[in-house]
Amino acid sequence: MNRTFVLLLAALVSASSASAKPIVVGGKLDPEAQLLSQLIILSLKNAGLDVTDKASLGDTGVNRKAILAGEIDTYAEYTGNAVYLFPTAKIPATDAGNPTRIYALARQLDSKQGITWLKPANANNTWVVALPEAFASKNKLKSLADLASYLKGGGTFKIAGSPEFFNRPDTMPAFEKAYGFSLKADQKLVLAGATPPQTQQAAAAGTNGVNAAMAYGTDGTLAALKLVALTDPKGAQPVYQPAPIIRTETLKANPQIEGILNKVFATLNQQTLQTLNGQIAVEGRSAADVAQAYLKSKNLIK
Repeated sequence: MNRTFVLLLAALVSASSASAKPIVVGGKLDPEAQLLSQLIILSLKNAGLDVTDKASLGDTGVNRKAILAGEIDTYAEYTGNAVYLFPTAKIPATDAGNPTRIYALARQLDSKQGITWLKPANANNTWVVALPEAFASKNKLKSLADLASYLKGGGTFKIAGSPEFFNRPDTMPAFEKAYGFSLKADQKLVLAGATPPQTQQAAAAGTNGVNAAMAYGTDGTLAALKLVALTDPKGAQPVYQPAPIIRTETLKANPQIEGILNKVFATLNQQTLQTLNGQIAVEGRSAADVAQAYLKSKNLIK
């Protein structure tokens, strides 16, 4: 038998085998991550692909290890995480606030790891400081620069957050460095394992004198609890745009996935994610139900 024909046949069999494998979708545990995972799962199933749901796999580190090991094929990641969390993506902090630059660098560097970043949503799920609307209005606090002036003037302030929020260099320490303030121990309520909804509830209720909370920019609980996120005019935080990432091998075997997921994520923006996240975190609806209703409303699935 002709050797070239044999090699071609082997390649076709390999490609057919790869495309026949189920697409394993991972995911993180917070409401938005669950929503994004279900958007991916439902969209791929609608396209007739065989999908395995591992949407509740774990935190960022767990999903990262799983995709590098080939245990999952795709999940939703955030561009900003490439700055600090991934050893394969050493992105200069000066580029972190530029959405185009950070995405391009994350895509370029991860391509060497066999991972392709698809197009991100037009949203920024960055860390923010949230205040009760009444408190912010009374003290004319709209930005972190305003907060710095307020603190230097001796204003009363106590913020609830997780140990990660207070200790990671890209979170509160980045705000303090950029805006020239330093919180004292009694101005922090450190809650081990706290989620943003928990810290925001503490701020809204004034628990233990708390009048501020860690939050994410697309949290659905902000509006529900009448909280406002302070702006970051100096760009101390990196941009955290959600994007599907996928093993390049899987994408080559199923090239239609790129168009499917790019189309879905192109419909997402800040306000849309806040609304959808609120339906999960505040109204108690399942991520799968919220995702399905949204995709149908956009005529993205049947």
